Amino acid sequence: MTDEPREDRRQQPKPPKQQLLSPKTAAAKLGVFLPATPEEFRATPISRDDVQALQQNPPEWLATLRREGPHPRHEVSYRLGVSNSALARAGVSDSMTTAEIRALFEERPEWLVDEREKHSPGSGRIPGTAIGERPVSTAPALDDEESDEEE
Repeated sequence: MTDEPREDRRQQPKPPKQQLLSPKTAAAKLGVFLPATPEEFRATPISRDDVQALQQNPPEWLATLRREGPHPRHEVSYRLGVSNSALARAGVSDSMTTAEIRALFEERPEWLVDEREKHSPGSGRIPGTAIGERPVSTAPALDDEESDEEE
């Protein structure tokens, strides 16, 4: 054995390779409907760093899509408070705008009421109309003193 240092023959680490996401995956991570995104977003793969930058500092087109839509099916189901399967059973399109979602809430179709009730009991019907719930009384409540006088 010699006291001379040995030559380091270990393989040197490779520089990190940039990971690319498909536009479909990137749109899912950003929570937007892919066909509504700009052409340059759909045309090329996007790096994870770029997706993270878009999440932290969204450009105007991304902020508008998130605010007004069209929204993908999972976002529509989340906003309506139902499952994806409920949307399929109702024959609702794959994407809806925020205005269309609000219109559904105002119309309160029977399928939406029923599916909201299945998804989260007590949330589908207007208070006082759910099964097993007492109807909301429109009569004014009596004070304890008034009820004692009547007896």
